[in-house]
Amino acid sequence: MSDPSRPIRTAAVIPAAGRGVRLGPGTPKALRALGGTPMLVHAVRAMAASRAVSLIVVVAPPDGATEVDRLLHEYPLADRTDLVVVPGGQTRQESVRLGLAALPDTIDVVLVHDAARPLVPADTVDAVVAAVRAGAAAVVPALPLADTVKQVEPQPQGTPEPVVGTPERALLRAVQTPQGFDLETLRKAHDTVVEGEGATDDAGLVERLGAPVVVVPGHEEAFKVTRPLDLVLAEAVLARRRATDGYV
Repeated sequence: MSDPSRPIRTAAVIPAAGRGVRLGPGTPKALRALGGTPMLVHAVRAMAASRAVSLIVVVAPPDGATEVDRLLHEYPLADRTDLVVVPGGQTRQESVRLGLAALPDTIDVVLVHDAARPLVPADTVDAVVAAVRAGAAAVVPALPLADTVKQVEPQPQGTPEPVVGTPERALLRAVQTPQGFDLETLRKAHDTVVEGEGATDDAGLVERLGAPVVVVPGHEEAFKVTRPLDLVLAEAVLARRRATDGYV
C-alpha cells in the first residue's frame, strides 16, 4: 500500500453536493444549521478531530465551490489539517471520484464521509483508520440492527407490499461513515464499477471488485441526518456535548 520508509498519510473526502430533499426545500442539506453552525462544518471538524487525518477534501455542489470554500474558511481548523474544496458532479459517485482525483500521491489511506453524519466521534474515525493501516483494503463502521427487517416485493407508494423473507437480524449491520480504504483500491473501484450497477456506497464498489470489506464497531451518534426528526435528535446530541464536553 505504501513505502514503508515514510509515514502513512490519511485524507478524508466529504461529498457535500447533494440537495437533501427529504429535509425539505431550501438550503442544501450540508449547509443546514445545526446548533447555529452549518452541518458541513461539524462534519469537517469531526474528521479533523482525528489526529490521523492530515487533509480534508470537501466536494461542493458544481456551482457552489466558491461559496463553500468561503464558508469553511470562516471556521478555521488546526494547522495540522489542510482543507481543499473542489466542485462535485451530478451524482455522489462522480463527486467522490472528483474528490479522489484531488488527493496528492503522498496519501495512502482515504476516508469517505457523509456530510450528513456531522456528529461521528473521533474514536470511530480512528478505529476505521487503524484497521486500514493494519492491512484491510476497505473498512466500514457499523451497528447491529435493533429492528426486525422484512424483505418485500416493492409496490406503488401506498399499496401494501407482500413480505417475501425475513433475514436473520444477527447477520445484518447498519453501515455508517467514514468508510476507510487503501487509496489505490478505492480509485480502482471507481474506475472499474459502472455507475448504477447496484452499489449504494463506496464499500459496495469495492465489494464488486471482489476485494474484502471488514466491519468495525460504529457509534450511535454517527447517525445520518436525513429527515426533520433526525435534525431534532442531532440538536439534542449537540446540546448535551456542549453542556458536558465543552464542544463548540
